[in-house]
Amino acid sequence: MTLVHDTTIAEVTQWWRTDISDIAPGVIRYHGYPIEELIPTTSYAAMVWLMIRGELPTPWQARLLDAALVAAVDHGPQAPSIAAARMAATCGIGLNNVMATGVGMLGDVHGGAGEQCMQMLSEITSQASDPTELRPIADGIVARYRAERKYLPGFGHRFHPRDPRRDPLLSLVAQARDENAVAGDHLAAALALEAALAAGRDKPVPMNIDGATAVVFAELGFPAPLGRGLFVLSRSVGILAHGWEQTRQGGRNKGPIPRTLLPAYTGEPPRSVPPHHASA
Repeated sequence: MTLVHDTTIAEVTQWWRTDISDIAPGVIRYHGYPIEELIPTTSYAAMVWLMIRGELPTPWQARLLDAALVAAVDHGPQAPSIAAARMAATCGIGLNNVMATGVGMLGDVHGGAGEQCMQMLSEITSQASDPTELRPIADGIVARYRAERKYLPGFGHRFHPRDPRRDPLLSLVAQARDENAVAGDHLAAALALEAALAAGRDKPVPMNIDGATAVVFAELGFPAPLGRGLFVLSRSVGILAHGWEQTRQGGRNKGPIPRTLLPAYTGEPPRSVPPHHASA
C-alpha cells in the first residue's frame, strides 16, 4: 500500500523554521538586525547575546558576558580538553577535528560544573524569601553534599588555592548590582555557599571559574544549560589556539606522556599460556 501525501510549500519552509536568522539572496538579518549594521557596531560578546537572547544587550550585560567568556578561555595543557586537542593535532587530522576532540571532552566533570552550580544557586534563590535565609539554606546544601561525599560544583580547585579568576568576575557583578544592572541574588547565594563551605575549616574553599561564571550567567538570566554552552564557546578559543600551536610545533602521535616513560603495569606477572589452551 502506497501512502500519498501532498507536501505543500508552507510545510517545507516550516520544516526548519527559525526566529534567529532571516537569510535570502542579498539579505542577512539576525533577529531582524541587518548584518551590514551589526558588523561595524557590535562586539562578539554582544553578538552572542543577540543570537541567544534575541535582543541587543545593555552595556552592563555585554560587559559581564564578555568578562565571563574571557575568563574561561584556557587553562593550559593540564586541562583534559586542551591536552586531548593537542594530542589530536599530532594524529594527522584537520583543525576542525582537533577542536571537536577538545570540545568533546567537556562534560559533567570537566566543564559542566558551571551548569550544576547555576542549578544550585537557583535552588537557593527560589527557597529564600529573605536574605537572612540564604546562609541556613546554604548550610543545608553543604551538609547534603558532604553526606553524599560529593564535590560542591563551582567551588575549590585542584590547582589553585584561590582561583585568580574569581575576584575580578565577582567584583564586576557587585559593581553591576550596585548600579542596579543585575539583582545580585545569585551573587549573594554563591557567597553564602562559600561561607558555609569554609565554616569549620582551617583553609577556605573559594569559588572556582565554574562558580564565578555561574554567578555571572545566572545574574544575566541565562538558563542553566546555557551555562555549559557558553563555557564550551569560551573554551573553544583556547582549544583552537593550542591545537594550532601544536600543529605548528609538529610531532607525530604524541600520547599523554613521553614515550621514554611507560604507564605503571599492575596486572599479572609474565606467564606462559597453559598447554591445553594451545592451538590444535
